[in-house]
Amino acid sequence: MLRDDINNAVKEAMKAKDERKLSTLRMVNSTIKNADIDARGQGKPPLSDADLLGVLQKMIKQRQESVELYDKGGRAELAAQEREEIAVISAYLPKQMSDDEVKAAIAAIIGETGAAGIKDMGKVIGALKAKYAGQMDFGKASGLVKAALTG
Repeated sequence: MLRDDINNAVKEAMKAKDERKLSTLRMVNSTIKNADIDARGQGKPPLSDADLLGVLQKMIKQRQESVELYDKGGRAELAAQEREEIAVISAYLPKQMSDDEVKAAIAAIIGETGAAGIKDMGKVIGALKAKYAGQMDFGKASGLVKAALTG
């Protein structure tokens, strides 16, 4: 489904002559194809939509890091270009959970898995990734999980 949405958006961007969106979507398609090739090399099937959400989140994170560097370096035009790419890619992610929703989800997963200490952190993060792929920043979530399991 997600692949079809992106391919349709490429066609629409071509018709609308929206160069920024077109180049960003082509880059997304290229990254997805590379990820599929990597998966195939490891004997895995093509990526599912949940896996693709992870790929898109990684792309957004890379661009956010670039924006910070460009802002520090005084390159406002390059930072703006990265922000535009983030906006295009973000359109294909589900709505991001708020901090309160993330905390509630973590508490629910801890209850479901019966996690008792920091040794169960991997189990909790795995369950969160399975249930909430693409809906939260797992870098921030892991800190919250750690705090919940130690505190």
